[in-house]
Amino acid sequence: MSEKNHRRILVTSALPYANGPLHLGHLLEHIQTDIWVRYQRSRGHECHYVCADDTHGTAIMLKAEQQQQTPEQLIANVQAQHCNDFNDFLISHDNYYSTHSEENRYFSEQIYQKLHEQNLIAERSISQAFDSEKQLFLADRYIKGKCPKCHAPDQYGDNCEVCGATYAPTDLIDPFSTISGAEPITKESVHYFFKLPEFNGFLTQWLSNDNLQPAVANKLREWLDAGLQEWDISRDAPYFGFEIPNAPGKFFYVWLDAPIGYMASFKHYCQSKPLNFDDFWDQQQAVETGTELFHFIGKDIINFHGLFWPAMLNASQLRLPTAIHAHGFLMVNGEKMSKSRGTFIMARSYLTHFKPEYLRYFFASKLSSGIDDIDLNLEDFVQKANSDLVGKLVNI
Repeated sequence: MSEKNHRRILVTSALPYANGPLHLGHLLEHIQTDIWVRYQRSRGHECHYVCADDTHGTAIMLKAEQQQQTPEQLIANVQAQHCNDFNDFLISHDNYYSTHSEENRYFSEQIYQKLHEQNLIAERSISQAFDSEKQLFLADRYIKGKCPKCHAPDQYGDNCEVCGATYAPTDLIDPFSTISGAEPITKESVHYFFKLPEFNGFLTQWLSNDNLQPAVANKLREWLDAGLQEWDISRDAPYFGFEIPNAPGKFFYVWLDAPIGYMASFKHYCQSKPLNFDDFWDQQQAVETGTELFHFIGKDIINFHGLFWPAMLNASQLRLPTAIHAHGFLMVNGEKMSKSRGTFIMARSYLTHFKPEYLRYFFASKLSSGIDDIDLNLEDFVQKANSDLVGKLVNI
């Protein structure tokens, strides 16, 4: 291949959360990415594939406490499980890392400082639900009570699963903390916000390029049409994550440092390879060297990757993604994966019964450039494996 046609590509998959084992929804994305990566490598291109476990947040802290472990022990154990599952599904990561790393702390602080220097960080006091017994601010998912509309019991703090009503946690009847059972009180706290509205012009231009699928770009334009809001990037102690510089007791919200984990994983990879990190991430150097960056994600996290992330990168003089490829959800027999229906299938459960190539082929045959949901119809899966793989490929 001529040097002119030789491409230098960095590829990422979204980071699995480190509070439990992988399921087939994770595998849909990683198999899709892996197929794309293997294709680029087969064409003779330089293609690096990195990922990491997403390890911060209240959920990790509470899960570790529940299991009588430190958060560090929990995420180390989960990462070992994730790596085993990915390896057994033949996923060809060049580096699989963790967001709880010194590289990620460094880049998170560096990006935050650049935003702060440009007056892109706002501070203001907000009111939140607080568990006075646990001494912890509560996200909506940690508050339950009776629905204010239909009075159904045991409903979460943002919407009712019975009647579909949406509401604020303060609207719940007889609310309680799912952590301690105590009735939440309202308490004020200073939070830090990224001034996303200042990037309205930049994001309008970004969404007019070919970086995103048309359906994704259209969905993201709805955020601009509705008026961008400042993004809350801080959480209060106790919290498992990185403390914000010069802000004792304040931590970076997990969604700030999660995408920065792509950079951290690649930096860690570069330390053992003859690769220049800035060739792939510095705004000017990436243009000069012609490197490319591709993110593969699920459609449920497009706002973080398609709006917040590009704005932060642009403000930090870092390169923008060449493209973001979003995919739909994985359904099983036409329905959302459900533990109660027995269709919430773990990666390891699948591997105890079938070869990984069957699922890789099935997903490859169903995936497209769109964001439609993929249905793992089990009868279709068996028929495809028997007809295409056994009946045709093996016999030939």
